[in-house]
Amino acid sequence: MRKSLIAGNWKMNKTVSEAVDFTNNLKSALRDVQDVEMVICPTFVALSEVSKMLEGSSIKLGAQNMYMQKNGAYTGEISPLMLKEIGCRYVIIGHSERRQYFREDNKSVNAKIKLALKYQLRPILCVGETLSEYQNNQTIDVVKTEITEGLAGIDNEQMSNVAIAYEPIWAIGTGKTATPNDANKVHKIIRKIISDMLDAKTGEKTRIQYGGSVKPDNINALMEESDIDGALVGGASLSVESFIRIVNYDKKD
Repeated sequence: MRKSLIAGNWKMNKTVSEAVDFTNNLKSALRDVQDVEMVICPTFVALSEVSKMLEGSSIKLGAQNMYMQKNGAYTGEISPLMLKEIGCRYVIIGHSERRQYFREDNKSVNAKIKLALKYQLRPILCVGETLSEYQNNQTIDVVKTEITEGLAGIDNEQMSNVAIAYEPIWAIGTGKTATPNDANKVHKIIRKIISDMLDAKTGEKTRIQYGGSVKPDNINALMEESDIDGALVGGASLSVESFIRIVNYDKKD
């Protein structure tokens, strides 16, 4: 059985002091949670202090991005070596905002995933369609291309450390969300794509999160679906109370 993975992507929010206070409250409230893998992804400047706060906690630390080289003359970038040393276990790669605002493509996403894995970071690969692509029934084509090109050259063993987040871009920060059933249909197709690329066992074991206006009032319905293994949470992860409620969704036996 796949263990649920719920990650909070804080994006460009929270100062270092705010991040420390938030993490302290979150750590205390979620100290007894064992059946969900929890990750928080602060800004780069807060990673070090948050990492200290998470010592002894079951909450894992993640980064929102990384560069595709381990070091060098790349002003303003962050390397996987830096993230690993600071205590990161996860890194979000290919988020729709990185693709949209910073023109990241599948080739760079693939390079980042390979380098993250080389340095024992677990990538969360984000895939998903824009509103126009959704309206033109291109969802499957877009997702398939992003997965096959983003995961090119990744083998079965490496894939065991990769999660995929399906985030319909038209649902991010808009208050809109795909219906649980519609989201699950895409998740099933993603699982089939992974199975075809590698094998059925790997496809079945891969954790596929849903991202796109996940909130306390829709997490239960999403998590009841067969192929939704967690959530990549944006705005709702900025509130201690809402993130706690999302992590503590009603779990069905």
